[in-house]
Amino acid sequence: MAILKHSASKSSNYQKTVDYVLYEHDETTGLPLKDDAGNLIPRRNIYIDGINCDPDIFADQCILLNTAFGKNQSYDDIKSHHYILSFDPKDVEDYGLTPEKAHALGLEFAKKFFPGHQTIVCTHPDGHHGSGNIHCHIIFNSLRKFDVDKRDLMDQWSSETLPDPRFP
Repeated sequence: MAILKHSASKSSNYQKTVDYVLYEHDETTGLPLKDDAGNLIPRRNIYIDGINCDPDIFADQCILLNTAFGKNQSYDDIKSHHYILSFDPKDVEDYGLTPEKAHALGLEFAKKFFPGHQTIVCTHPDGHHGSGNIHCHIIFNSLRKFDVDKRDLMDQWSSETLPDPRFP
């Protein structure tokens, strides 16, 4: 059985969240780990995909979209959301869960519940302190990039699609 955890961020530093999912961090301090040359240490065996964005430039694309629409400019604005879809280690043996299957579930979840948003899905095959739980990080810009049909839980329509062709 999976557990879903959510946090909203008012930080305009989108890259910090991306770095958390891409690079190793100290489990006690939360600080990024560096090698002897001072470079961040990439996490191994991760899967990463972007929806409505390129995961390599997710932070820049979010900032450009916010600037184009004059949104998320205030300190108190929620800039992004971060969900963690965490699976029980028993799911590997009981249900044949693999990191690939978990990643596909994370992508499906993100497409279904956050349509039109710039989203990255990053799946880690391990958990904290060697727990071995496979988990997916789903991070998305709070401003929706594309119009979608309004759903019951949406409190407002998308205002408009992007007028500027420079935004893919």
